[in-house]
Amino acid sequence: MLAKKTMRWGVSGVFVAALIGYGAWLVWSDAPAYQFLVRLYVDKRFLKHTLREWGILAPLIFVSLQALQVIIAPIPGDVTGILGGYLFGQWVGIVYSTIGLTLGSVAAFAVGRWVGAHFVQRLVSPEVWRKLGFIVEAEGVIVCFVVFLLPGVPKDMACYLFGLSPMPFWVFTVVSTVGRFPSTWVLSAQGAHTASGDYIEVILITAVFVAVALPLYYYRNRLVDWLRRKQVRSTDMNPRTR
Repeated sequence: MLAKKTMRWGVSGVFVAALIGYGAWLVWSDAPAYQFLVRLYVDKRFLKHTLREWGILAPLIFVSLQALQVIIAPIPGDVTGILGGYLFGQWVGIVYSTIGLTLGSVAAFAVGRWVGAHFVQRLVSPEVWRKLGFIVEAEGVIVCFVVFLLPGVPKDMACYLFGLSPMPFWVFTVVSTVGRFPSTWVLSAQGAHTASGDYIEVILITAVFVAVALPLYYYRNRLVDWLRRKQVRSTDMNPRTR
């Protein structure tokens, strides 16, 4: 039984390492496939034209792009979130974006859990590790929810870090999805109202979002520090960690 489990983990590790290596090679060699992917994210008109050309496969492509922008963290996700509402409508856009973001988050979480701290610590920047390294000890839903709710926190890198934590897989999946939902809804609504020409609604939604998000963004570092202290106290009080 133990041998089968070890073999399964070994095969999974080799597969993940091969995917990571292939992705790194595409980036390093500036391959046409990588150039095409980057253009999809940086050229909004090209992305919209490409999705419309794919017809009935457009939702699948869009969901894949949303997942990739989590796994490949430097890729910006705001453009795709807005475009989802623009192309598919507010509520369908939310569904597609949520599916893609959840798949990407779960994939990053799984990679972090499979490859371990040595790889993840090399993947994230020293600053991110210093600020969010406490995540690796997190078990509760509050830490996860706040991290994914706060604007300005590197959520994509946080997925890899949560993979190192003792947090159950299903808890991370549910809480990270719920935490991302407010910003996903705003982006999709902005795109949908822009497509219909309801610019007043776009301005109102943006104004309300900024009014709520700006204080959270301004105090994000203090909130993260509070989470870190709370996690340290929880760890010190837990006899299993001593």
